[in-house]
Amino acid sequence: MSSDQQYPYGPGYPSPDADPDVAQTWEGQTWDTQYQPAVQHGYQQPQQHQQQEYQPQGYEAQGYEAQAGGPVAAAETAHLPVQGATGHNSYPLPPEVPYDATPYDPPTTHLRPVPADPEPPAPPAGPGYGAPTTSGHVRLTDAQRARAEGRSPIIDPGMQPAVLTAALGGLLAAGAALGPYALLVPLVLLQAVTAAGWFRLNGMWPARQGIALAFAGGLTADVVLLAVGKEHAPAAMLGTLGVWVLLVLVLQLRSHAGSDERQYGLMATVASSALAVVATGHLAAASDAVIVGGLAVAVTVVARALPLPGAVSLVVALPAAAGAGVAAGGMTGVGAQGALLGLGAGVCALVGHRVAAYDYPSKFVHMTAGVALPLAVAAPAVYVLGRALT
Repeated sequence: MSSDQQYPYGPGYPSPDADPDVAQTWEGQTWDTQYQPAVQHGYQQPQQHQQQEYQPQGYEAQGYEAQAGGPVAAAETAHLPVQGATGHNSYPLPPEVPYDATPYDPPTTHLRPVPADPEPPAPPAGPGYGAPTTSGHVRLTDAQRARAEGRSPIIDPGMQPAVLTAALGGLLAAGAALGPYALLVPLVLLQAVTAAGWFRLNGMWPARQGIALAFAGGLTADVVLLAVGKEHAPAAMLGTLGVWVLLVLVLQLRSHAGSDERQYGLMATVASSALAVVATGHLAAASDAVIVGGLAVAVTVVARALPLPGAVSLVVALPAAAGAGVAAGGMTGVGAQGALLGLGAGVCALVGHRVAAYDYPSKFVHMTAGVALPLAVAAPAVYVLGRALT
């Protein structure tokens, strides 16, 4: 008989003397058979022949015992080959259970209809201010709603912020004419409004710690500049800014907020502190340059807020800045060179004005950042051009 015609043997198959309808379970350390099918009578004689061939000599003399008349123990069957998963050498499978194809119909009497989400309120007609949308499952900002509706997310500050900017620029010019300590009063107000407006422009409100830290950086730069003198103004401003950036980093590392929130807070605090320190440039510049620059910024912002098309108001604002520089230069020792100084301050003021109009800002942003950013951004131009022209 060939090897592929051999009948299976090993643990789990009963001996010839065993009852074919009785299951057999080994008690050795090999396994515990939970299911043993009944062996057909046709396999008894070949299985007996195979087991008699495999039984070694002296089996009973060595003291081995078998369960239920079985001739082979667990220790003796350790070297047996592994039976295949298919073919006539595999173990029989359990009987199949018929599949019930009846579909399951769960009861629906206990289910209640889910109410539909309420429709969001209709957007206002035309540009304007509004609170962020919170209806529905997705929170949309005013800028996202404006983009979805095809409206521009940029709203320029109106005439009222422009008038306040012009008033603050006039106070800077008057303070510069009176002396550095008189100039310090409107400058401190400018730095406070700059710090608050920048955080609100970035959507962070209330951010009392960041606003206070940025405002303290501007005050520190003012004190250091008054202590060392205008001739050391760059070192005083850059040194204060470096120390403040390091302080902001340390405070943000100690924060227990999430990583994204800490990153946003770090960037906003550093930028706000930098703007507050940069505004100190009005205190470091020559008094005549501050007068020319303050008046030029005031005229530029008011001209930009006129009810004219965007390109037309821009064309009107820049010549108005140069003209204000010439007029203010005639009252001071700058002379006709005040046109260049006024034009430079006007360009910087338009940049700050544009930043305050970015991403659908609120009215509070316009009354803080829209007022302070044109003057704060124009401070470096006033300082550099003032030193170059006077």
